[in-house]
Amino acid sequence: MSLPSHAQIVVIGGGIIGCSTAYHLARDHKADVVLLEQGKLTSGSTWHAAGLVGQLRSSASITRVLKYSVDLYKGLEAETGLATGWKMTGCLRLATNQDRWTEFRRLATTARSFGMDMHLVSPDEVKRMWPLMDTSDLVGASWLPTDGQASPSDITQSLAKGARMHGAKLFEDVRVTGFEMDGKRIVKVKTTQGDIGCEKVINCAGQWARQVGAMAGINVPLQPVKHQYIITEAIDGLSADAPTIRDPDRRTYFKEEVGGLVMGGYEPDSQAWETNLPGGDVPDDWEFRLFDDDFDHFEQHMIQAIARVPALETVGVKQMINGPESFTPDGNFILGTAPECANMFVGAGFNAFGIASGGGAGWVLAQWAIDGEAPLDLWTVDIRRFSGLHKDRDWVCARTLEAYGKHYTVAFPHEEYESGRPRIVSPLYERLTTHGAVFGSKLGWERPNWFSTKPGARDEYSMARQNWFDAVGEEHRHVREKVGIFDQSSFAKYELTGADAQKALDWICANDVSKPAGRLTYTQLLNTRGGIEADLTVARLAEDRFYIVTGTGFRTHDFGWIEDHIEAGRHAKLLDVTEDFGTLSLMGPEARNVLAAITDADVSNAGFPFGHVREIAIAGHTVRALRVTYVGELGWELHVPIAATGEVFDALVEAGKPFEIKPVGYRALESLRLEKGYRAWGSDITPNDSPFEAGLGWAVKLKKDIDFLGRKATEEVAAKPLGKRLACFTVDDPDVVLLGRETILRDGEPVGYLTSGGHGYTVGKGIGYGYVRKAEGVSEDFLRSGRYELVVAMENVPTEIHLEPLYDPSASRVKA
Repeated sequence: MSLPSHAQIVVIGGGIIGCSTAYHLARDHKADVVLLEQGKLTSGSTWHAAGLVGQLRSSASITRVLKYSVDLYKGLEAETGLATGWKMTGCLRLATNQDRWTEFRRLATTARSFGMDMHLVSPDEVKRMWPLMDTSDLVGASWLPTDGQASPSDITQSLAKGARMHGAKLFEDVRVTGFEMDGKRIVKVKTTQGDIGCEKVINCAGQWARQVGAMAGINVPLQPVKHQYIITEAIDGLSADAPTIRDPDRRTYFKEEVGGLVMGGYEPDSQAWETNLPGGDVPDDWEFRLFDDDFDHFEQHMIQAIARVPALETVGVKQMINGPESFTPDGNFILGTAPECANMFVGAGFNAFGIASGGGAGWVLAQWAIDGEAPLDLWTVDIRRFSGLHKDRDWVCARTLEAYGKHYTVAFPHEEYESGRPRIVSPLYERLTTHGAVFGSKLGWERPNWFSTKPGARDEYSMARQNWFDAVGEEHRHVREKVGIFDQSSFAKYELTGADAQKALDWICANDVSKPAGRLTYTQLLNTRGGIEADLTVARLAEDRFYIVTGTGFRTHDFGWIEDHIEAGRHAKLLDVTEDFGTLSLMGPEARNVLAAITDADVSNAGFPFGHVREIAIAGHTVRALRVTYVGELGWELHVPIAATGEVFDALVEAGKPFEIKPVGYRALESLRLEKGYRAWGSDITPNDSPFEAGLGWAVKLKKDIDFLGRKATEEVAAKPLGKRLACFTVDDPDVVLLGRETILRDGEPVGYLTSGGHGYTVGKGIGYGYVRKAEGVSEDFLRSGRYELVVAMENVPTEIHLEPLYDPSASRVKA
């Protein structure tokens, strides 16, 4: 069969992700699909994958994607006639210490929140389910009965057959060599067997995805890592339906295979695949190939595995598999479309979860490619979570190896990565260090999380209150009672200019930005479903000039969303000016006194009201002052020319001495915003949530005769009873730590889960936000009439619901 001259969609890569994507495009969308594989199907890394299939993740949407995989694998053989090797054996995860046990209790709560049935079982029960195991060191285990295992090659071949049955054309031994571009769009795929014209390309090239992406000008930050496991001879007494085992404290996993065991692990001293090709490229001819066995490196896993399953000491090893797997710098896989190329979608970097993710990833990636937007909240795996930083191959390698080493470590709350730091620092880095800053990192930026009076202080991780709790409380109180200064220079900042700048934003923004110059607008950006794709501030500097500020981590995503949705023919240009400005947030009841002492500008409430922007002079520099807050106090964001940030900071600190000004970190910021009820994008508000469900309907211009993206869907949501509503919950018990994903019980029945959690030092309570759900509609009476509890680490805790901000509900302090 010769290559066609044109296809609607070309899928590159014939592993499980490519075959699943082609299958879903053909089955669900009747798309004209061509799949190209440079070798044979499965020949990259799919064929040597271990084949464990787990479902639970910390994201509800990603858990849904993995649950879909399981449902697909269950029925695929009946559709295609090809076996998949799917066995629903269930999975035991073992805990040998109290931190791990607390983690599992929290995971079991998360599972319940996401509609899954995870059980916590005793060591005796583990022994009964897996008699060959030494359970003497166990505290307990979690048991998820719907997890299982599968044959990676068989599933992929079954998906490939299904794709063909639905009309897709699959070609082996065809290598992609480049693309013909028209601006930012691919118009032809160049191959070793000729060119194919196309409308869209989906890059599922596995460990070659970075190289394929580079041909179209996009960056796919992957690092192939050597991953080893063994397959043993048959073991007497091992059941064919034995549960899969994850033994994270010993960094190992097990699954039954033909009477023996597959056993592998994730070591802290992981090994990158150094190919010695330019840029670390993976050789094109790496087909059905492995590395040499490395028993010296694998010995650490063998020792731990024998301690867990003593029978391994005497059983023979049939084969060692030592092959490359694609891993990413944050341990999450990569889906979506990068801003640099308008019609290349990516599905890659599955961190050894490719088999578990394959079915669901193909489903959402196909939908994404057809619709042009993600079908649900996929932010944690969106390629636009990365930035220019991730073009640095050495940085990506170091961070990826750290992420690989954390695969089985206890997931402590608030844990920070250590590798590749410090990478990006604000001009205040040294000054804040002398003030005792303990830094965290966000998209490469060093940011002060908290401040300590003890030299050399750092986070000490714990499942209970951590060592910074009291220090953050002092910072919180200082902002509430006096004045604090936050270095928020890492904020992403853009300028939109041109004669049609307002008209462009009229379409993109849900709120009305047509205010005169000098005014601010808080707004969401919505998708076609009416879900919240971004949450940001728009400052109008002039008739044809807008300054847009958003969160650090959303820099690539929000820029891309705005640029993608500027309507054709509009005279409007978007520019990223993040590094042009430092940002100092001056917040607290004494903020006006400090600011008035160093500027001649009128900063009175009448002269500079809330929601306005002015250019003012501080220390001889022109500063963009935005009267806005995320902490619930009087204050300004001061956007300073980057080179002047240090001088302006020094001037503020000096002028603030009579008012006891202090630098404050991001952990206090989080506590302050929770008390005030400000939403956080990515947790409280996501692409799955409508502004009306989130209590932000006041920020949507439905009463204006201005069309905007998502308006139709938003009108439909607003016109009928809301199926869910965001509410605040407080807990009095000082020992209860709220983190998010705790189950909300109303009159004993689950009605939702927390989207974020923390502690409010002013109110003296634990605070969480979460959506209360009811299909028939959630009325205010329904919310107020129930008796509520939160399930925290599998324990029911009394809670009180609140529908107004806990702190300053009238906003009188903000507008003082």
